[in-house]
Amino acid sequence: MIKAVFFDRDGVLNVDTHYLHRAADLIWVDGAKEAVATLTRLGYAIFIVTNQSGVARGYYTEDDVHVLHDYMKAEFAKAGGTITAVYYCPYLEGAALPQYDKKSDWRKPAPGMVLQAAQDFDVDLSQSFMIGDNPKDVACAHAAGMDGYLFTGGRLDDFVSRVLKEREHETV
Repeated sequence: MIKAVFFDRDGVLNVDTHYLHRAADLIWVDGAKEAVATLTRLGYAIFIVTNQSGVARGYYTEDDVHVLHDYMKAEFAKAGGTITAVYYCPYLEGAALPQYDKKSDWRKPAPGMVLQAAQDFDVDLSQSFMIGDNPKDVACAHAAGMDGYLFTGGRLDDFVSRVLKEREHETV
């Protein structure tokens, strides 16, 4: 089994610009690339788990989501980081587009995306954690059986360093 870090996307890895779907509009959170590179060097698998209701609302397509995520993965790789996989939920109850109008256990705070990643990649959730910018992200982590940490801004690499130190002290 492997240890992993799960990241929410908007507001954690990139600045939340409301319904981001184009690489040209992406603004990285300070220290995001460095945080992913550090975690990669430390042997963590890294997953992005993100609600993408903009698909359900008709603002952009799933193809747009894939293109953006491929771009993000390539940029992380240039900085020395590896994104193991990206999971996203395009569903939203009451959605404008009928094919996306449904309740989904992948929509955070439900833990479906995390549990699917854990199954797909043999992740040890007891040795893993999640970082998000919303209490729903922390609730998702807890529902999946792992620790969750609320990122409220600043440099992501500094925040990750503090989380790692805290976790190290817990195991001593």
